Amino acid sequence: MLRISLDALLTVDTIARRGSFSAAAKELFRVPSTISYTVAKLEEDLGVQIFERFGPRVVLTAAGEELLREGRYLLKAAGDLESRVRRVASGWETEFTLGMDSALAPLGLQDDIRAFYEAADQTRLRIVKEALSGAWESLLDRRVDLLVGAAGEGPSGGGYTAEPIGTLRFVFAVAPTHPLAAIGRRLDKADLAEHRAVSVADSVRLLQARTVGLLFGQDTLSVPDMQTKYDFQLAGLGFGFLPEPWARPDIDRGRLVEKEVEEPKPDETLYMAWRSGEEGQALRWWRERLRACPPVERMLALKGRLNHP
Repeated sequence: MLRISLDALLTVDTIARRGSFSAAAKELFRVPSTISYTVAKLEEDLGVQIFERFGPRVVLTAAGEELLREGRYLLKAAGDLESRVRRVASGWETEFTLGMDSALAPLGLQDDIRAFYEAADQTRLRIVKEALSGAWESLLDRRVDLLVGAAGEGPSGGGYTAEPIGTLRFVFAVAPTHPLAAIGRRLDKADLAEHRAVSVADSVRLLQARTVGLLFGQDTLSVPDMQTKYDFQLAGLGFGFLPEPWARPDIDRGRLVEKEVEEPKPDETLYMAWRSGEEGQALRWWRERLRACPPVERMLALKGRLNHP
């Protein structure tokens, strides 16, 4: 008879992530005594201590770390199995998640979303935004079902199918008050090295993080998404490349200054991507819809309008 249940593994995982029994109880919508009993019963059944107790704070023991390391594979496999069973039974996924790069405006999909709800009113829709390689990782890690506008080529190793659906152009821009704005020639590396860059941090968790357009040793202000990067450059806190549809209205109004640089940033191809071998009704619907009505241009144009009311 198995002594480790999926519920016990889920409880251990939640405690480890949240740092205490009470915090885990809140996330799992249970009372703390139930969490304590589950852990105590598992420790008794296995004959090992899983957590070190330091008052309300708990830390995994070496045995607990090994249990959780392997147990997470079982939790993921169980979740995948549940998902496949639901898809087989209904044809339509009960929940479908779209992922996209932080440079894109989800509101640009509003017409597509309305049409989707008419076709699949029982499927819950979620939208997730990531930065750089974080979007690709969210697909491979099953946090999203379809990428709509993932930047750059995906990671090696396969496991997914990708189709280009648009291109993102960039301009180098600074605020009029920034020292680089006063230089009346093309900027070289020496010019940039003296000032701070504003860079979007890759939201990747496990894959290799990606950096774009930074010099070695460059003083960098790292921000969580493209919107924050844009706002900080508009405020004069640094320099960098910005999506051309975002920046062009402010350049025309004199709120940003476009500069030529020695090494311009090439256009970025944006992809639609999904995991290989999956064929749910919602996935099929979105693929066909986005092939017929590519979304990138309107998502970028709308983002530009949202930035410049």
